[in-house]
Amino acid sequence: MLAIHGGKPLVGAVRVSGSKNAALPIMAASILAHGPVRLCYVPQLSDVATLASVLTELGMTVHRRVDGALHLETVDLRPIQASRRFVRRMRASFCVLGPLLARRRRAVVPLPGGCLIGDRPIDVHLRGLAALGANLRVVGDHCIAQASRLRGTTIDLRGPLGPTVTGTANVLSAAVVARGTTVLTSAACEPEIADLARFLVSLGARIEGIGESTLVVHGVDSLDGGQHTIIPDRIEAATLLLAGLVTGGSVIVEGACAEHLAVPLSTMQASGATITIDGQRITGAANETRKPFSIDARPYPGMPTDLQAQFTVLAGLAGGRSVVRDHVFPDRFAHLAALRRFGMLIERVENTALVVGQTSLSGARANATDLRASAALVLVALAADGRSTISGLRHLRRGYEALDEKLRSLGAHLRMSAPPRSAPVPMPGLLAAAK
Repeated sequence: MLAIHGGKPLVGAVRVSGSKNAALPIMAASILAHGPVRLCYVPQLSDVATLASVLTELGMTVHRRVDGALHLETVDLRPIQASRRFVRRMRASFCVLGPLLARRRRAVVPLPGGCLIGDRPIDVHLRGLAALGANLRVVGDHCIAQASRLRGTTIDLRGPLGPTVTGTANVLSAAVVARGTTVLTSAACEPEIADLARFLVSLGARIEGIGESTLVVHGVDSLDGGQHTIIPDRIEAATLLLAGLVTGGSVIVEGACAEHLAVPLSTMQASGATITIDGQRITGAANETRKPFSIDARPYPGMPTDLQAQFTVLAGLAGGRSVVRDHVFPDRFAHLAALRRFGMLIERVENTALVVGQTSLSGARANATDLRASAALVLVALAADGRSTISGLRHLRRGYEALDEKLRSLGAHLRMSAPPRSAPVPMPGLLAAAK
């Protein structure tokens, strides 16, 4: 549980962590490497620990070295089945399907779990791998895939709600070692997918069009080991900037990539904030007047759905009426009921939240329902007058590295109850540090 005494402007500088959404598919793709992989800037999160446990079951060693880098290496090629207890914890674990199939010719992976934020089908994953020549069956709650050799082809990755990030990651990771050339159209353009592609190229893959919606993949026989540095977490960076804005403060986020945050930063400016970019330093300063705004969560380069809940908090403190739409996950509004506890005036109409801004909010008790909703509750508690308590912090630990410590360094008055934040994220069966 997190106890927060809000109403205090946050001021200061804080460094953003590496991207969780980039690190997870890259860790999964390490299955393809015929040598050790060293990943730098991997955040210490429970989701990272969960995927590390999945990879360990699949015959890999995963060590976090004393310098913080993650070392991954395959030591046993025989395991082909991931256990249900880990994969069901988070959706990104399903990203082992493509690499496992491509490297070991067979894969048995449970259907994915993760946050309950609406329908997230795996049709694109299966359709894409089948187009490469895989034989796939869903038996009970497991996906069973096998292929003697994958072959390149043209695949449209568009899903019912647009490009799919994890689907693109799965199919791309398999295509890099398929025979011939694969053309992936309607591929996700998110920076995390571009980072995965650059990682694969560093191992010897041949990929054209990185960062674009059409990827041309020339298959190679195998991939080597290598080293890669994970990109900064754009969702965390924006969340920290919003923490400053909703409290009426001024926060500098260091180590961020403004290019990945064009729409969120322009929306902050539209709300009346002053945004200054100096290389990898982004400053967000609140002004006395907060203006209403509209956002439409869409695939990159649009507003990330992972920031929809946090921007809803900013809208709740703006003068006038703001409109928040989510075209990616139209049902991702479980947090609205909790936000109303703090005095926010919100009405939901289908995939839209209509928010009437208030001059002040009051502390309350609330329970987080998913990862990004937990961040929104922390923000509203920081902005509200008085004491608030937030439970359901297991969601927060999945995606934000030492968030309480970072907020405290900016002047937030908060206290985390058990387990203490200073305790390392557990990585069952792994070495927390290696020489």
